[in-house]
Amino acid sequence: MIKKIGVLTSGGDAQGMNACIRSVVRTSWQHNIVPYGIERGYEGLINNLITKMDPRSVGNIVQLGGTMLKCARSKRFRTKEGRKQAYDNLMAAGIDALVIIGGDGSLTGATIFSQEYNIPVIGIPATIDNDIYGTDFTIGFDTAANVALDAIDKIRDTADSHNRIFFIEIMGRESGALALQVGLASGAEIVMIPEILTQEKEIFEALETSINNGKTSHIIVVAEGNKSGSIYEIANKVEERFIDFEAKVAILGHIQRGGSPSCYDRILASEFGVYAVKQLISGNSNVMVGTKNRKLILQPIEKVLNGKSEIDKNLLDIGKVLTSI
Repeated sequence: MIKKIGVLTSGGDAQGMNACIRSVVRTSWQHNIVPYGIERGYEGLINNLITKMDPRSVGNIVQLGGTMLKCARSKRFRTKEGRKQAYDNLMAAGIDALVIIGGDGSLTGATIFSQEYNIPVIGIPATIDNDIYGTDFTIGFDTAANVALDAIDKIRDTADSHNRIFFIEIMGRESGALALQVGLASGAEIVMIPEILTQEKEIFEALETSINNGKTSHIIVVAEGNKSGSIYEIANKVEERFIDFEAKVAILGHIQRGGSPSCYDRILASEFGVYAVKQLISGNSNVMVGTKNRKLILQPIEKVLNGKSEIDKNLLDIGKVLTSI
């Protein structure tokens, strides 16, 4: 019998986390379970930043970016002493189970903690990178893509006015999922992602084709983890080759983490929150909720951590077709 559930957000923030917190709290309350918010992730668990919540404490947050519970990365939670302190604080509060909202690092901490102390945990994938195995989409990905797309649309205006080649860096660590989706939607001439090494020759050839086809502005989307080198080095080489064009660099950075969550992210986060609480009530643990072909699913966290998320090869093929003329 679960009487109290703790919820925390860990790692990097992602738009839609607040909608997910709201969903967990209100679903718990509806099932006569008392929800507790844990501030600053696992670090807050160690520091006993645990507060009882009710339906009103999560009012008017569904439209807000970031997370009301704050995020943090905790070196202390990686130690047995830190996890023991976290466990003692949970027991003192009478919390029976945890909902962990975050990325792969957060899920790793959750499964270790659960195995050591037999605490039921459910993971909810939230990262703008969309790089978690076992789910088609993560909370925050759709909003981050739209934020980046809006920025590129604006950059396209100035690029077209000045015959410029813009190199735009997109977040995503070692995953090109965000860059690929944004690049396709923005009509970028080239998308450079970590999964595929883009040779200098390929960049030159693509730009030559684009210029010969009469294009006066060019957008090259570069994932921050790309294996082709520094975005500034690439831009300099392109400018040396195409002397009639200016090469400019725009790094969107953490602007992609900000802003109100999209409709899709609010709904996805709400679905994940409700589903997570119901799964805890049903006795499930050490699993992550996810979505596959628009249906909610469960994946063992161990399987998630051992798997590797792959980019959508269909989008790659579509991009090649649309930028070839």
